[in-house]
Amino acid sequence: MVMTVILGLRLQNIALIDSLELTFDKGLTVLTGETGAGKSILLDALDALMGGFHGTSGHRLLRTGADSAHIEADFLLTPLVDSWLRKESFLVDQSEFSISREWHRKENRLISRFRINGMIANRTQIINLRPLLIDITVQGQTQQLSLPGQQLHWLDRLGSKPIQAALNQTEKAWKEWNHVFLELQNIYQQVDELKKKNDELKGFLNDLEAAELDDPQEDVKLQNEEDRLVNGVRLQEGLKVLYSRLKEGFDEVPTVTDHLSVCIKELQTMSKWDSSLTVHLEQMFKLELDLSHLTAKIDEYNLLLESDPSRLDLVQTRLAALKRLQRRFCLDLPGLLIYRDQLRELTDSSKFTNTLIELKKKEELLSLNRDLKNKALTGLRKTVANKMEVKLKETMCLMGLENIRFHVNITPSDPCINGSDAIQFLFSANPGQDLAPLSEIASGGEMSRFLLALKTILSDKKDSFALLFDEIDAGVSGRISGAIAQLLKALSVNKQVFCVTHQPLIAAAADNHFAVNKVVENGFTYSRVIHLQDLQDRQQELAQLAGGDFVDARIYAASLLEQHVA
Repeated sequence: MVMTVILGLRLQNIALIDSLELTFDKGLTVLTGETGAGKSILLDALDALMGGFHGTSGHRLLRTGADSAHIEADFLLTPLVDSWLRKESFLVDQSEFSISREWHRKENRLISRFRINGMIANRTQIINLRPLLIDITVQGQTQQLSLPGQQLHWLDRLGSKPIQAALNQTEKAWKEWNHVFLELQNIYQQVDELKKKNDELKGFLNDLEAAELDDPQEDVKLQNEEDRLVNGVRLQEGLKVLYSRLKEGFDEVPTVTDHLSVCIKELQTMSKWDSSLTVHLEQMFKLELDLSHLTAKIDEYNLLLESDPSRLDLVQTRLAALKRLQRRFCLDLPGLLIYRDQLRELTDSSKFTNTLIELKKKEELLSLNRDLKNKALTGLRKTVANKMEVKLKETMCLMGLENIRFHVNITPSDPCINGSDAIQFLFSANPGQDLAPLSEIASGGEMSRFLLALKTILSDKKDSFALLFDEIDAGVSGRISGAIAQLLKALSVNKQVFCVTHQPLIAAAADNHFAVNKVVENGFTYSRVIHLQDLQDRQQELAQLAGGDFVDARIYAASLLEQHVA
């Protein structure tokens, strides 16, 4: 499998570095130098490049007095990274690609921008890409150990494909259950809210039901009827005029009906002499019929006016009742009808009954399935936990911790998307010492060795990212540093490994060696990085690490190099 290789790194105005360009190769790369020389700057730069040093922390990375800074790294393209880049629409047409980050100071604000192959990228994309490229481990990484879910993540990572397959099933089961659970909770909430408002709503509904609302135009019709009844006397007078003109003449004055009859008789006579007038005669007959219908309707209207003298009181009482309801609810009559229907539905709790019964059954079944998947995942995790305990003990024994005890404590937790397990690493370095949380009890040196052992057993050949260790050997003896060197060397067979170190045994095992020195020029401090390719230069650097440029130190350094060069 193609491994991730950091091919080069370019820095401008980063910490003590004004300008720097480095090229890297596969294998184990070490950075050495005196304390404060700036060895960790290179790892900090890669951390910043991959999304670290966010917000105001970016100010700490910029060289004093600089208004801009730049970090850029070249990487060998792996199939996994290539797939990710294409998915995110970044153009890649070579076997290499670059990531850059630049800072600019603007009005006392520091603005940074990421690019991938020159194309703008956001921090979220860089953070998502980071696990495919680098894994940085620093001495005493207790903060990472205490992050929620981190120890669980490491355990699951060791479990590889079986754990991942079980996790996928667990996630699916949890999401299915959670969807129904949330739906059920929503209905419970509606029922609770309905109970709180039920009395008030039922009071509203009773008042509306008592009003026997039916016709949305009832108030309009009643208003018309009231107008008719109130103006009854004037309407009666009008009817008399209509009757006198249409069919009940007075003082022997002919009515419209009389005139129409005379006209029909005359047209009948004329039609005998001219048949073309028959059409007009038919129209006249139709007028007579329409007039008859009209007078009949007027008769009906007349009877209505005279049939119920008490009707006006009833109409006005009804209209007053409707207007009170409209004012009370601030709705017109059609709105009152709609609101009444809504209240009928809201106060009918039976509508939730069947839904609740169905959802409860479904939730119980999905909960059972979720728990079964969680149980299977827990079983796998316990198996992997035993494997982790054995491998970590073996690896840490190689580094001089023969008496350690290590236990992966798995306890039940509330079900979630990652199962129902809480994981805690328990540790004891000395006989008679009780097991306790690793992040609370391990010393700096023990923590360094634990982290290296953990990264060693988690280092799968299928994982292609580069490993970076910052002073992972701090606080250990020479014998232990030799064991650490062997582990780092073994890791570097399948991965590119970087290590900032003070130990000559580790530095001697490196395939690539960079020395970091601090110099003062014209009153300014700079870090200078030199690639030590000559054996003499490496021997001198190792002698410095061993205690100084003395004869014994140089002989010791030469012997270390001979062992690894041979």
